Amino acid sequence: MSDMIIRRMTIRDVDAVTAIEQAVFPRPWTKADFEKEMTKNVCARYLVAETEGKLVAYAGVWVVLDEGQVTKIAVLSEFRSRGIGETVFRALLQYAANLGAAFVTLEVRESNTPARRLYEKCGFISVGIRKKYYEDNGENGVIMLLEHMPDAEEDFEEAETVHEE
Repeated sequence: MSDMIIRRMTIRDVDAVTAIEQAVFPRPWTKADFEKEMTKNVCARYLVAETEGKLVAYAGVWVVLDEGQVTKIAVLSEFRSRGIGETVFRALLQYAANLGAAFVTLEVRESNTPARRLYEKCGFISVGIRKKYYEDNGENGVIMLLEHMPDAEEDFEEAETVHEE
């Protein structure tokens, strides 16, 4: 998608991200959850994808020391199968690598074949099962791991970057 923009999520995006969340997930996070992620969780980073003048996808990760944990990835249903999910997800993995993540983990529903295929395409492998992980229906969660992160971009910087003199 040539007109797609991937950028870091801001507090101004919370309403649009919450709307996507509610449209996609059976037990969605609330607006307050996303506001907390944006204002209180220093480990959280979220990216959004905009196309056709609309915010259509987002993805998030928590980075603690050298470990990344994917929290969310969602694409509005009418914008699926266009490569948006893969693009925002790969950008998120690059972001995590830039922040120092040596590996990333995630959980995905056993039944979510499209998501599992995407993660495998991005290099993730299945490493375990969390029995009855999903509260809405008791479905198992597949634990997936990405050990081979992209190389960090040498010129990466974000507003929170600390420079020691």
